[in-house]
Amino acid sequence: MIAPDLETAIDELQELVEGARVIAPFTGAGISTECFAMEAQFSAAKPGRGHLALASFYRAGKAPAVITQNIDNLHQSSGISAEHVIELHGNNSYASCLTCSKRYELSWVRQQFTDARERAPDCTDCGGYIKTATISFGQPMPEREMRRAEQLTLDCDLFLAVGSSLVVWPAAGFPLLAKRNGARLVIINREATEFDEIADVVIRQDIGTVLSPFIVH
Repeated sequence: MIAPDLETAIDELQELVEGARVIAPFTGAGISTECFAMEAQFSAAKPGRGHLALASFYRAGKAPAVITQNIDNLHQSSGISAEHVIELHGNNSYASCLTCSKRYELSWVRQQFTDARERAPDCTDCGGYIKTATISFGQPMPEREMRRAEQLTLDCDLFLAVGSSLVVWPAAGFPLLAKRNGARLVIINREATEFDEIADVVIRQDIGTVLSPFIVH
C-alpha cells in the first residue's frame, strides 16, 4: 500500500512500530541527504532526523541493531553503539590494513603520509597496505557483517527500509528475505523501488519529516 499522504503514512508506521517485537532498520544514502545538504563539509555532517528516530528505536530496545549501506558514521554519531551498526560497505571515518584489518585513525595516516614525503604508510603490525575502511569496487562483501545482517533480518517482525533504492545486491535481498520470513515490510524512499509491490506500506515522503515524530530525547 502506498500511503496517500503524510498523516496516513505516520499513522500506519506508528501502528506497525508499536506492534513490532523486533525492528530491523536498513538504511541507504537517502537517510543522510538532509545531513549533507545542511553542512558544507562532509566531515562536519551531523545525524539527521531519520538517524535520531532509529536511535530512539534502538534505545527503547525495539531495534537491536541497524543495517546500513552508508559509510558516513552518522548512525554511531546518533547514539547507536558502533558494535550495533552493521556496516555492509564499511566506514570512511577511519582506515584499516587490508591484510590483518588493524584499525588506524585518519589523523595518524595523514601525519605519516606527510612525514614520509607523501608516501602512504604500511601497517605497523604486518606491513600490509592501509586504506580507508570502505568496501571498494572488486572487494568482497564483509562476511561477518552479512551474516549479522541476515540474522537480524530473520529475527525481525518489522523490516524498515529507509532511503535505499534497493538495487545494490546482495544487500538489496534483505527486504525480500524478511518478507518471505513473515515480517512486515515498510519502505520509506522518495523514489519507487522494485520491492514496493510486496511492501505492507510504501512511504514516498521526506524521510526526516516522516520519522521525526518518533524521536525521543
